[in-house]
Amino acid sequence: MNLESNIASILISEEQIKDKISEIAKQISIDYEKSDLLMVGVLKGSMVFMSDLMRAMNINTKIDFMCVSSYGASTKTSGQVRILMDLREPIDGKDVLIIEDILDSGVTLSYLVDVLRARNPKSIAVCTLLDKPSRRKSEVQLKYRGFVIPDEFVVGYGLDYAEDYRNLPYIGVLKPEVYEI
Repeated sequence: MNLESNIASILISEEQIKDKISEIAKQISIDYEKSDLLMVGVLKGSMVFMSDLMRAMNINTKIDFMCVSSYGASTKTSGQVRILMDLREPIDGKDVLIIEDILDSGVTLSYLVDVLRARNPKSIAVCTLLDKPSRRKSEVQLKYRGFVIPDEFVVGYGLDYAEDYRNLPYIGVLKPEVYEI
């Protein structure tokens, strides 16, 4: 399959992503300079962003992952969140930074923040590459935001449709005929 033939337009270029990651990493490095930071990646979409972000930081960080879902195979959230994979270690007393690829409805991320807050971290904050505020159903406090985007179905740079398109080096708008079957 030629992935790029299904892209209507490039919304955010590879170069823009690199520049924004550098900017965010610099601020995280300052903010957590004297901290024992734990970055929690929300799988699978955050994997690419989190990898590039932590390599751009100049502080030590530990990492862990969670896999949560409220979408299933749909393009819209079901509103019901399920934890498919939990953290491997306790987070009591740790500074936790949740790394997400996209903040859309906020349902999943709001649930995740509440779950992790109940585990008594020293602090908890959220970093997302993409923010789509027009679709918000639950409020989420963001400490770090990459790009605010319009209500388009986007793929690439870790974001997928039916597990495809994650490897594109940019954020692209998927042609509606691909997912409106």
